[in-house]
Amino acid sequence: MYDPPEPTRDDVDALVGPATPHFAYQLRARLRELVAALPATHAVRRYAEQQMELLDRLGHASSKADEGPRESPDRLGWEQIPSSATADKPLPRRA
Repeated sequence: MYDPPEPTRDDVDALVGPATPHFAYQLRARLRELVAALPATHAVRRYAEQQMELLDRLGHASSKADEGPRESPDRLGWEQIPSSATADKPLPRRA
Protein backbone atom coordinates (compact mmCIF):
# COMPACT_ATOMS: atom_id res chain seq x y z
CA MET A 1 0.00 0.00 0.00
CA TYR A 2 1.32 3.46 -0.92
CA ASP A 3 1.74 5.85 1.98
CA PRO A 4 2.06 9.37 0.54
CA PRO A 5 4.52 11.75 2.14
CA GLU A 6 3.25 14.34 4.61
CA PRO A 7 2.26 17.57 2.82
CA THR A 8 4.50 20.60 3.19
CA ARG A 9 4.04 24.37 2.90
CA ASP A 10 5.70 24.08 -0.52
CA ASP A 11 2.94 21.65 -1.57
CA VAL A 12 0.32 24.13 -0.41
CA ASP A 13 2.05 26.98 -2.24
CA ALA A 14 2.31 24.90 -5.41
CA LEU A 15 -1.48 24.58 -5.45
CA VAL A 16 -2.32 28.14 -4.42
CA GLY A 17 0.37 30.04 -6.33
CA PRO A 18 -1.14 29.82 -9.83
CA ALA A 19 -4.72 30.33 -8.60
CA THR A 20 -7.10 32.33 -10.74
CA PRO A 21 -10.64 33.31 -9.77
CA HIS A 22 -12.02 30.79 -12.25
CA PHE A 23 -10.32 27.84 -10.55
CA ALA A 24 -10.21 29.09 -6.95
CA TYR A 25 -12.89 26.72 -5.64
CA GLN A 26 -11.43 23.66 -7.38
CA LEU A 27 -8.02 24.45 -5.93
CA ARG A 28 -9.55 24.97 -2.49
CA ALA A 29 -11.10 21.49 -2.69
CA ARG A 30 -7.76 19.93 -3.68
CA LEU A 31 -6.04 21.75 -0.86
CA ARG A 32 -8.65 20.48 1.62
CA GLU A 33 -7.98 16.91 0.46
CA LEU A 34 -4.21 17.42 0.67
CA VAL A 35 -4.28 18.26 4.39
CA ALA A 36 -7.35 16.31 5.49
CA ALA A 37 -5.33 13.68 7.35
CA LEU A 38 -3.26 16.21 9.29
CA PRO A 39 -4.30 17.10 12.84
CA ALA A 40 -6.02 20.47 13.30
CA THR A 41 -3.01 21.79 15.22
CA HIS A 42 -0.47 20.87 12.52
CA ALA A 43 1.35 23.95 11.19
CA VAL A 44 0.92 22.95 7.54
CA ARG A 45 -2.80 22.37 8.03
CA ARG A 46 -3.25 25.76 9.70
CA TYR A 47 -1.33 27.38 6.84
CA ALA A 48 -3.46 25.51 4.29
CA GLU A 49 -6.64 26.68 6.02
CA GLN A 50 -5.46 30.29 5.71
CA GLN A 51 -4.81 29.71 2.03
CA MET A 52 -8.25 28.09 1.61
CA GLU A 53 -9.81 31.27 3.02
CA LEU A 54 -7.81 33.28 0.50
CA LEU A 55 -9.05 31.05 -2.33
CA ASP A 56 -12.60 31.40 -1.08
CA ARG A 57 -12.34 35.19 -1.16
CA LEU A 58 -10.73 35.07 -4.61
CA GLY A 59 -13.48 32.86 -6.00
CA HIS A 60 -16.33 34.76 -4.38
CA ALA A 61 -15.04 38.18 -5.40
CA SER A 62 -15.21 37.20 -9.04
CA SER A 63 -18.35 35.07 -8.86
CA LYS A 64 -21.60 36.11 -10.43
CA ALA A 65 -23.38 33.19 -8.73
CA ASP A 66 -25.32 35.35 -6.31
CA GLU A 67 -26.66 37.53 -9.14
CA GLY A 68 -28.95 34.93 -10.62
CA PRO A 69 -30.36 31.41 -10.38
CA ARG A 70 -28.25 28.30 -10.73
CA GLU A 71 -28.01 26.68 -14.11
CA SER A 72 -30.47 23.80 -14.36
CA PRO A 73 -29.00 20.29 -14.49
CA ASP A 74 -31.68 19.58 -17.11
CA ARG A 75 -29.81 21.81 -19.53
CA LEU A 76 -28.71 20.05 -22.72
CA GLY A 77 -25.17 18.68 -22.30
CA TRP A 78 -25.06 19.16 -18.53
CA GLU A 79 -23.95 15.59 -17.85
CA GLN A 80 -20.93 16.12 -20.10
CA ILE A 81 -19.53 18.93 -17.93
CA PRO A 82 -17.01 17.30 -15.54
CA SER A 83 -17.21 20.12 -13.01
CA SER A 84 -21.00 20.38 -13.00
CA ALA A 85 -21.28 19.52 -9.30
CA THR A 86 -21.68 22.53 -7.05
CA ALA A 87 -19.44 23.15 -4.04
CA ASP A 88 -22.34 22.61 -1.64
CA LYS A 89 -23.48 19.42 -3.40
CA PRO A 90 -20.28 17.72 -4.62
CA LEU A 91 -20.27 14.46 -6.51
CA PRO A 92 -19.70 11.37 -4.36
CA ARG A 93 -16.05 10.46 -3.90
CA ARG A 94 -14.83 7.28 -5.50
CA ALA A 95 -13.09 4.84 -3.19
